[in-house]
Amino acid sequence: MQVTVKAHFNKQTKDSKKELVQFYVKGEDEKKQELNQLTREVVELEIEGVDQKLTCEFSKSAKDSKKTVLEFIVKGDTSSDQSYNFYRRAGSDVTLHIVESQMSIDEFYEEHEGVEYTVDKDGTASVVTDQMSLDDVSNEDELSNDELE
Repeated sequence: MQVTVKAHFNKQTKDSKKELVQFYVKGEDEKKQELNQLTREVVELEIEGVDQKLTCEFSKSAKDSKKTVLEFIVKGDTSSDQSYNFYRRAGSDVTLHIVESQMSIDEFYEEHEGVEYTVDKDGTASVVTDQMSLDDVSNEDELSNDELE
């Protein structure tokens, strides 16, 4: 399911626990039934003219006499590169595309193992030595190909 609305990108906030984006919808678009159907679902947000997409939980839709407020919780592993151009549009009117994701709420909040590393004083990152490297993957692929022949 997908819905497109004209909205005002009201704000983006981030704290230690979550990142939130909020949009105001006014006029005919706030009456779209799809907005209610997508609430509490995992969605991908796109803003017309911005290449990046954000994967979010559509956390709530609140309506008052002047506007409908849409709030989304951004997926924790979203990179700053992905979100930079998206957030530059905060404070402006946008065409917002909300597309239902294939991801479930459980998958959205699932913790993933990452690469363990430390950051040195000069700003370089060092990974733990017993982790697999790309060279190890290449060697395994070569071994698998040799075994097939």
